[in-house]
Amino acid sequence: MSLSRKRKKELRRLQKDANQLWENQQVLVGHAADVAREAGRQLGSLNREQVVPVIQDTYNRRVAPVVDRGVKIGKHVVDDKFVPIVGGVVGTALTAWDVANAKRHGVAVKVRKATAPQKSGPGLGSIIAIILGAAAAVGVLYAAWQTLRADDELWVADDPLAAPDA
Repeated sequence: MSLSRKRKKELRRLQKDANQLWENQQVLVGHAADVAREAGRQLGSLNREQVVPVIQDTYNRRVAPVVDRGVKIGKHVVDDKFVPIVGGVVGTALTAWDVANAKRHGVAVKVRKATAPQKSGPGLGSIIAIILGAAAAVGVLYAAWQTLRADDELWVADDPLAAPDA
């Protein structure tokens, strides 16, 4: 393809202008990057000098006392309420376990109080232990059933469904 001298001259001038524009854009992008970098540095300084102290002060005055109070209340509930109740239940359950083991081995445990008559049948601890054991067994069986049941909604067909014939 043959171009006239005038056309070649115009194309060279256009290429020179495009190259000059490209160089100017590169300089402009470099300056923009410098401005963005400085803005980030200034924002970090402002954050460290102004924002963080205000947030820290607000946290120390308002949030920390509430959290500390909540921790103290929680510790009080656990130490003074929960632990004694659970300790009593566990102690009763262990006593029932010991009594059951003693009866199973043929050892007669006879504890008599002067005012209480001889009890026959399982005690309160034995009943609680049986109920807790039954509840645990039911929970395990239910979890196994949920895991192993065949649920057609969970399966995905291997072949795509064909469109019905119209």
